[in-house]
Amino acid sequence: MPVRNLHRHSHTAHHRHARWPRLPSYSAALAAALIASACTVTPPQRPLATVPLAAINSVTLDQYRSAVAQRIVERNPSYVQQGSLQAMLRSLVVVSFVVDGRGQIVASSVYRTNGDDEAEGTALATLRRAAPLPQPPAKLLDRAGHLELFEDWLFNDNGKFQLRTFAPTQAQTID
Repeated sequence: MPVRNLHRHSHTAHHRHARWPRLPSYSAALAAALIASACTVTPPQRPLATVPLAAINSVTLDQYRSAVAQRIVERNPSYVQQGSLQAMLRSLVVVSFVVDGRGQIVASSVYRTNGDDEAEGTALATLRRAAPLPQPPAKLLDRAGHLELFEDWLFNDNGKFQLRTFAPTQAQTID
């Protein structure tokens, strides 16, 4: 019996010694994981066109939006739908654009759409044709001297649009 007990102790001792070389690497991995979980990784900030506090819900901002919409309509008369829009629109294209202090469009893109490529192209092209836009009031500009705006182009089946800023009440029945 004493031999069996010795053998067991020897066997157990052998396994303990076999684990020791793994223990430091496990400890190091655990320590690294604990250190990593204590760190906060902050992704790089994306430059945003922030609206100054003075511009939020401002009458001046609404007036400027109207002036921009008026310029788009004036420069693209053959694309503008006269009268009411049909009840079921062909497309709605929301365009985001950034204007600098001189009224130049420095960036524009389709923000939301139903996937109508022709309507998207028309919306972006009519915005470009309206440039330069009216000069925005200085109090609406962000620190970079820009103002980001959104406008909705509402398209009938005939490919003509109205801007939401000026759109009259939409037809209620489908003809």
